[in-house]
Amino acid sequence: MSFSPSKRTKALASLAIGLLALTGCTNASQTSGGAAPGSTGFDPASVARDDALAARVPEAIRSKGTLTVGADTTYAPAESLGGADGQTPVGYNVDFAKAIGATLGLKVKVQTSEFTGILPALGAKYDLGISSFTINAERLKAVNMVSYFNAGTLWAVQKGNPKNFSVDDICGKTVGVQTGTTQEDPDVSGRSKACTDAGKPGVNVVTLKTQTDVTTRLVNGSIDAMAADSPIIGYALSQTGGKLEALGDVYAAAPQGIAVAKSDTALSELMKNVMNKLISDGTYGKILDTWSNTKGAVTKSEVNPAVGN
Repeated sequence: MSFSPSKRTKALASLAIGLLALTGCTNASQTSGGAAPGSTGFDPASVARDDALAARVPEAIRSKGTLTVGADTTYAPAESLGGADGQTPVGYNVDFAKAIGATLGLKVKVQTSEFTGILPALGAKYDLGISSFTINAERLKAVNMVSYFNAGTLWAVQKGNPKNFSVDDICGKTVGVQTGTTQEDPDVSGRSKACTDAGKPGVNVVTLKTQTDVTTRLVNGSIDAMAADSPIIGYALSQTGGKLEALGDVYAAAPQGIAVAKSDTALSELMKNVMNKLISDGTYGKILDTWSNTKGAVTKSEVNPAVGN
């Protein structure tokens, strides 16, 4: 995500509940799903505190004893709401937050936020933003980004592609995207401009605040196609009872990052070191394996890696 927020990667544990009524079945282990939407997955007690890293926690965070994380919890399997009460944050990004907290000897509070509201609130309301933010040049101007995962864009249509949708010719088509993602801008917005520049009808872009709602629209047939981060599309396919299918291949793969306030270089470096420890000790891989998303794994975390626009 980005300030034309990221190419995110997200969709739907709440969708797993909502779409049951529409589809009649779900299987979270299929495709890119992994852990069931109702599970809380990772046990932070399995991660030992690292005293050397814990000693580097900024005083403002140490004094409250809690790491506050902003997340748009509508983007399964990365971050969504599940658990026994249906309101507990779950997903691989939530598990990463828990693992970071355990390493530093801190409690973790993952707070639900609209995607576009997270980055502006870093340093004031949130210590970290862990919400499938794609790292791009625009975002790096505003915040520090600590790389931890790779994802690209993928499209989905109704099973069998009954509307004969083609990603190569979307002029005049109705496309659903989550508000603030890079799928919205610059991807689909750029495609729409190319259409109008060529004298063709622009794309009817349906932008919704949650990926869950976008996916539901596609299942119902009120949009022709949707674009989202590749793990999110994979999970959506596994949760919609065979109602949807992927279209084409993943493209524009890019790193995603943990967002930290631009002024807080010390916390950014600490997050990099913690993630590299979790990568090296195997915790990182176990979390991704739990959620069947090991294809997005990285071997090294960096602060503000060089990326394209």
